[in-house]
Amino acid sequence: MPTHTAQTADLAIDEAVAQLAKAFTQRAWRMATAESCTGGLIAAACTAQAGSSDWFERGWVTYSNTAKQADLGVSASVLVQEGAVSEAVARAMAEGAAQRAGVAASVAVTGIAGPGGGSAAKPVGTVWLAWHVAGRTDAQCHHFEGDRAAVRRATVHTALVGLLQRLA
Repeated sequence: MPTHTAQTADLAIDEAVAQLAKAFTQRAWRMATAESCTGGLIAAACTAQAGSSDWFERGWVTYSNTAKQADLGVSASVLVQEGAVSEAVARAMAEGAAQRAGVAASVAVTGIAGPGGGSAAKPVGTVWLAWHVAGRTDAQCHHFEGDRAAVRRATVHTALVGLLQRLA
């Protein structure tokens, strides 16, 4: 049985998706996702809502650097210089998803959900998110607490709420 915290987060995610559906439908826009550490959970949250085919175009799960390059056009040099968990990569993922899907808005996430894979510079829970809306891209770094499931759930929520804020 999920904890109260998980239930609350799931309700907040569902509400954010409902608000996104309304905002995209009103604008006659579509969105795309580019996900690494969440493994498709943002796309799954969006498409769990009936009628999402009216505003959700597609999503990519680009877990490997090779996939980020091949599917989203992230440059090899950026991956080498900055690392997969970086502002530059998150921005490139969001821009690549929007361009390849032909949509007005996208969200991208790349991070370290744990329990392993962290470092002193990029500890477990470090997640870069980027949003591309109407030709403008911006990014934020977050440091989420908790186990792998909690980090991923917080990332999904933050990605959706961040997209809503940029549509406002």
